[in-house]
Amino acid sequence: MKLHIFNPEHDIALAADVRRFTAPLAARQLRRDLAFLPALWADDGDFVLVEDVEETVRQSKSFGTLMAKARFVSSDDLRRLSQQFSEVEIEPWGWDFGVVETLSKAGLGRFCPSAEQIRTIRELSSRRWAAEHLLPALRSRLSFKTVGVSRYISRASELPSAAEIPFVLKSPWSSSGRGIRYVFDPKQLERNLSWARRVVGQQGGMMVEPFYEKVTDFAMEFEAKADKSVVFKGLSLFLTKNGAYTGNLIASEREKQKILSEWVPVEIQTRLSEAICSIVSEEFSGRYIGPFGIDMMITNDSLHPCVELNLRRTMGHVALSIPCEKFAPKIMSIDYTDRHRLQIIRSNENFVNNSSF
Repeated sequence: MKLHIFNPEHDIALAADVRRFTAPLAARQLRRDLAFLPALWADDGDFVLVEDVEETVRQSKSFGTLMAKARFVSSDDLRRLSQQFSEVEIEPWGWDFGVVETLSKAGLGRFCPSAEQIRTIRELSSRRWAAEHLLPALRSRLSFKTVGVSRYISRASELPSAAEIPFVLKSPWSSSGRGIRYVFDPKQLERNLSWARRVVGQQGGMMVEPFYEKVTDFAMEFEAKADKSVVFKGLSLFLTKNGAYTGNLIASEREKQKILSEWVPVEIQTRLSEAICSIVSEEFSGRYIGPFGIDMMITNDSLHPCVELNLRRTMGHVALSIPCEKFAPKIMSIDYTDRHRLQIIRSNENFVNNSSF
């Protein structure tokens, strides 16, 4: 039996670092509205945990053959299923104490990572870990011009002064652009001091980074395997608004490479993905198995190869699970009115000659 779970509150749960975690209302609504998402990458016969089975079946019908013939189940169903299967493989959006608690209540705790493994995942998910282990290693291996430095401070007294403006403050753990403050003038620095002190008190420290003029975002998606290898799954060309995800381009890898080559040659793209596979296979060995993604940034004249490490499934992985047509790029987006809606629409734009991504 394989069980999939969409728990988009994962990053918030890691920041909270408590066993009995209650997600914020907005995260709970996102989880409820898009609970069917795993059916996009699941196999026929897999199970997907949802809150309302009938509502999820109704919402998923519009995606037709894009979805596997998965079986949607509730927490009550899980309690019964846990007694029927001697082996259960669980694939959440991301592993944290909150999802382990949910599964333990359903009788599936024996199939979850240990507390020590969850603590390791939390450490690897920290912006500090990526800044100290991944970013420097990547920059040292690339001949292409790169930028990217990040320092960790453990006391509020170490916060930058007005002389260092502009800069960016980031909490070690946060979700979807939250936990990030841009400081462009002394007034903004003053307004963010109390927030920064609170983060240092709650999470033990904070990241301080230079501000870079961004041209565009992109990401690379990977999967760490049980045999300790790391596989590159594909490029993710995405859009954000106010730091929050808004959509992904669905196109062939060749087309995405061509779009990105406006700034980063295909050869460098390949070297970058190979370097990540090599570095991460050593760093994650015996410590993490599963999907992950690395957000990157193109500036006016260089590449930032590791803005963020997402040690979980990402919307980029979701986009990669949707079949693309050679001559018909599509846009996958999440819209919100009364609830969240996943939309996949055909686009008439020529993205190869359009720098929207």
